[in-house]
Amino acid sequence: MTQNLAVRFSVMTMNVHKGVSPLHRKSTIYELRQKMRDHHPDLLFLQELQQEHRGRIKRFGQWPSTELTHFLCEDFWHDWHYGKNAEYLDGHHGNAILSKRPLHKGENYDISAYRFERRGLLHSITYLEGVSTPIHCFCVHLALFERGRERQLVEIIRYIDSLAQGGPTIVAGDFNDWRNRLSVPMREAGFSEVFETLTGSPAKTFPSVKPLLPMDRIYVRGLQIHSAEILHEWLKLSDHLGIAAELEIS
Repeated sequence: MTQNLAVRFSVMTMNVHKGVSPLHRKSTIYELRQKMRDHHPDLLFLQELQQEHRGRIKRFGQWPSTELTHFLCEDFWHDWHYGKNAEYLDGHHGNAILSKRPLHKGENYDISAYRFERRGLLHSITYLEGVSTPIHCFCVHLALFERGRERQLVEIIRYIDSLAQGGPTIVAGDFNDWRNRLSVPMREAGFSEVFETLTGSPAKTFPSVKPLLPMDRIYVRGLQIHSAEILHEWLKLSDHLGIAAELEIS
């Protein structure tokens, strides 16, 4: 009987603000792509990804002509999974997971708490090279209001229990949880947040120009946490700062 060797891998999450600067004055999607590639995470969790927007093409002369998942991944990440959350006249946006390894794409579950904001829980499964254990990946963007987030978290944990069945799991994204009310139920469900584990509190990531609020998180279960960092140098590329972590599975 063969045993898995311990394998380290990197994870990043970021609310990309639909590929435009904090005040919507310029396109940042080319700079974002390059910064992401310079950091070369194995798994990338994105929120507010503007998969298609015909108005952006008209306004910004160099806006990509292809879907943004294809544009971001081309010749770099092997696979991607996109979940459409909001649709409008010019296009749509949602969450996405990008991966250097093939993704077994699950569903984008509707966890919208309010009619005026559409939210999804995007699920994929990946296997790292040399490791037979699947890693369940969930990308989330929670509601603006606390009661809505509380209802969403109940749904999220129920989906995770059903889909991952206790296996190694990553839940990453924009939690909008500036008062850190969600870490307790996540811990009760067996999850650790990477910054909270290493520093005692989640990373402050919003607003990007002067981060005061801990909005963005990487929660893990069944994985070791080795390091975590805030991507401070990306402050002009979105209204959120990205965060990254080095994890290990065995």
